[in-house]
Amino acid sequence: MILEAFAPYRPSHFRVKFATSVWERRACAALRRQVFCTEQGIFADDDRDAIDERASPICAFSICAFSMLGGDADALVGTVRIHEVLEHPGEWWGSRLAVSKPFRGTAALGAGLIQVAVSSAHARGCTRFLAHVQERNVSLFQALHWASLAEIDLHGRPHHLMQADLVAYPPMHDPEHGLVTFRKAA
Repeated sequence: MILEAFAPYRPSHFRVKFATSVWERRACAALRRQVFCTEQGIFADDDRDAIDERASPICAFSICAFSMLGGDADALVGTVRIHEVLEHPGEWWGSRLAVSKPFRGTAALGAGLIQVAVSSAHARGCTRFLAHVQERNVSLFQALHWASLAEIDLHGRPHHLMQADLVAYPPMHDPEHGLVTFRKAA
């Protein structure tokens, strides 16, 4: 489930991991369509492309207190995909980072998605991790040890080509279980 209906609810932490089940992959695709097609209008009907056939989707769930007590399942609130460039072994890319509207601005959520993306690629032999980052998100990436290599226009919007400092992202060998990230108190 995507957590749009629970906008006032603010979980204290999130679980970020590889999407391993069919429903997780479908929820990631639905969130991407919501963000990139419906909200931003970057793509007409669907944002899927050839990269999806080889990419590893990563999902972030809000961890609800009632779910830990046997209630409803956690809700998908973020996603990103990663892939290795076949022509350049060791070069990995992250793309299609999407966060559910009520959770944008939650640094712990974006940081968790980026951590699992880069650290899991690092464990798989990544020597260079790149992403095209929308201009409004550049400061978050810079705070997370990314450098801007160039300013570019992509899909009619300003982006930066950015590279992660792999030293800041130790290898994560079990991304199927991922990590739990905590929201800092205001």
